[in-house]
Amino acid sequence: MRHVPRSLVLAIGVAVSLGACQAAPAPDAQDDHAAAATEAATQSAAAPADAHAGHAGETAAVTALPDGQRWETDAPLRAGMRNLREATETLNHYEMGHLDDVQRDNAVAKIDAAIKDMIANCKLKPEADAALHGLLTKFIAGANAARAGKFGKAELAPMQEALAQYPQLFDDHDWSEAAN
Repeated sequence: MRHVPRSLVLAIGVAVSLGACQAAPAPDAQDDHAAAATEAATQSAAAPADAHAGHAGETAAVTALPDGQRWETDAPLRAGMRNLREATETLNHYEMGHLDDVQRDNAVAKIDAAIKDMIANCKLKPEADAALHGLLTKFIAGANAARAGKFGKAELAPMQEALAQYPQLFDDHDWSEAAN
């Protein structure tokens, strides 16, 4: 039997389940969407990163609203973005040589968990979801690089850019530029 990389199998499974995330689910389909995303994402701790791995190389056009308006947020999005910000700050310290590999791996696990939670609890409009996916790909690429032991400034910068773009795209009243 030919060996298929586990990450590829997981990426395909999660990507298929996430297809529903990009379409506006009917109110009664919300539970089905969350269940499918949760099932696929919980297959592995690395599944959230693998879920969007196919998007990581894309130059996603970030969907913005006209006239400076921003997309609405929900609690899972706000909590997930705060966790991504904390993990990115940890990886910033790692990149500077201040932290060890265990702390790096903990930050990667935090990224995986944050993305998994946001995917499982997606309640955004399709356009907002697309904008979020454009941001998440940057965290996934950074987490994958860190997991592979190849994390540096080139991988950190897009994550920091995504954090800067988030409040421009999403209406999160409690978000501040400075990490809490």
